Amino acid sequence: MSMSTAQATPSVSEEDRLRADLYNFLGLILSGPPDELLLAQTAGLSGDETELGTAIDRLAACAGTTKPKQAEREFNALFIGLGRGELLPYASFYLTGFLHEKPLAVLRNDLSARRIERAPNVYEPEDNIATLMEIMGGLIVGRFSDPATLDDQKTFFNRHIAPWAGHFYADLETAKTAMLYSAVGSVGKAFMEIEREAFRLTSA
Repeated sequence: MSMSTAQATPSVSEEDRLRADLYNFLGLILSGPPDELLLAQTAGLSGDETELGTAIDRLAACAGTTKPKQAEREFNALFIGLGRGELLPYASFYLTGFLHEKPLAVLRNDLSARRIERAPNVYEPEDNIATLMEIMGGLIVGRFSDPATLDDQKTFFNRHIAPWAGHFYADLETAKTAMLYSAVGSVGKAFMEIEREAFRLTSA
């Protein structure tokens, strides 16, 4: 995990806890290659008949046939590579074409205002997709302070996630070197669309 956190507080609805769980799962599997335990847990997931549920079923099937070494090779090819991986999972890159640009500065200001700090042993820029997923999950359940209101969640999502995460997940879904992570992309893309629509329907 990449952000220093306080203890989660209760008083969060079951639906919001499930949303936070999915954000946290995406943050975890995008922060580094999954180990045997995470692959086994992922293989045990099951979905419903929705687009998201179908994507979760596909991800579970992929995880069930993926070994940790395969997942590590795939992760490295996608996100590390020789010099750089196939994808650069950063808001600044997706929104400006360059790393360490204005979207990162805006995010850092917002995180500072919320008193959310990067853990001292983490060197990734905060606008990495894994970190943003983890922060969103933390806001929902109150890992950093009190659980964020729906309006506050909406503000953070619309400012830092909505403008680019769906595009990133679509790219991941169709990336040349992606197999397990293609299914992760399908889950992320479907989930971002659900979140975007749900926030659109909430009052401003």
